Amino acid sequence: MGSSGPDTALRLAALTKTFGRELVVDHIDLEVPRGSFYGLVGPNGAGKTTSLSMAVGLLRPDGGRAEVFSLDVWADPARAKELIGVLPDGLSMPERLTGRELLRFTGLLRGMDLQEVERRAGELLEILELDRAERTLVMEYSTGMRKKIGLAAALLHAPRLLVLDEPLEAVDPVSAATIKVILRRFVHGGGSVVFSSHVMAVVEQLCDHVAVIASGRVVASGPLGAVRAGRSLEERFVSLVAGQIPEVGELAWLSS
Repeated sequence: MGSSGPDTALRLAALTKTFGRELVVDHIDLEVPRGSFYGLVGPNGAGKTTSLSMAVGLLRPDGGRAEVFSLDVWADPARAKELIGVLPDGLSMPERLTGRELLRFTGLLRGMDLQEVERRAGELLEILELDRAERTLVMEYSTGMRKKIGLAAALLHAPRLLVLDEPLEAVDPVSAATIKVILRRFVHGGGSVVFSSHVMAVVEQLCDHVAVIASGRVVASGPLGAVRAGRSLEERFVSLVAGQIPEVGELAWLSS
């Protein structure tokens, strides 16, 4: 695969990662079209989180390339990261800051004007219903609240690409609906989203493109309808990764 073109938001080329003797990401190739809402699905341990971590500059690959709008993430990290908003799974945060302080800290680290940081932070805290807890320390946040403040930090600098790993996990239904509206508006306004999730119904609801990853490789990718191939995404997913699903015995002792 050559260098990404103007219509590509994110490109992974032969991306590889080994931990010890285990090949976790096996020469992954993936292209995310600019302006797309791209879903990434796969079984636990398939390599999704590792791939996304390498794609955004959080984990150095053993081989291959990651490009964001034609910028090599590892050769030109400062410029590439200006274009990316990231919500990793299991995000670590400064625990003894409030939500507003965390956003202020994030904005100033990015060199943003303080008044603009405060304006955007206020809007994000309000729309994500965190304004009532803005004096609460992050260490006291629930899992869902941590997801929301992490998303706010990812959006604060108005990136062109959002990379979100399980952004709706542990988020209540009302907040999840709000987040979906925000992400749809982001894409409608010209942004691109890469969205990792185990919930196939959410991926089908939100995404126009999807990739299925299994055993560290992309086994299917493209527009949602093409990957589904006339079936539900869940049915198609199971058919693609069926070799990884163990046989379930009778478990007779569970029968009443």
